[in-house]
Amino acid sequence: MGGGSRVAKLSGMQKQVLSLYRSFLRAARSKSPEGRREIESVVSTEFRRHSKEVDRKNFLQIEYLIRRGRKQLDQLKTPATLGLSSFNLNHGDNNN
Repeated sequence: MGGGSRVAKLSGMQKQVLSLYRSFLRAARSKSPEGRREIESVVSTEFRRHSKEVDRKNFLQIEYLIRRGRKQLDQLKTPATLGLSSFNLNHGDNNN
């Protein structure tokens, strides 16, 4: 079972995206069960949407989305934030 040799190494940017995704899921654990489900659903939907809509070579847009995601994650980590309903997830995505 030497299938591991076929797995491509992740680029630094791919690692950042994966780390951000996992961080959102970890942050969701601190919310109510309803909030957690909502967060997990929104995060999964948004990451999948961006993976299809954003050109993998558009590094400026990817870096922008990572920065924006980190800001949203910081906000989500605050105890006062109960879910993602207050986020405007679609603003500015089509710029660049």
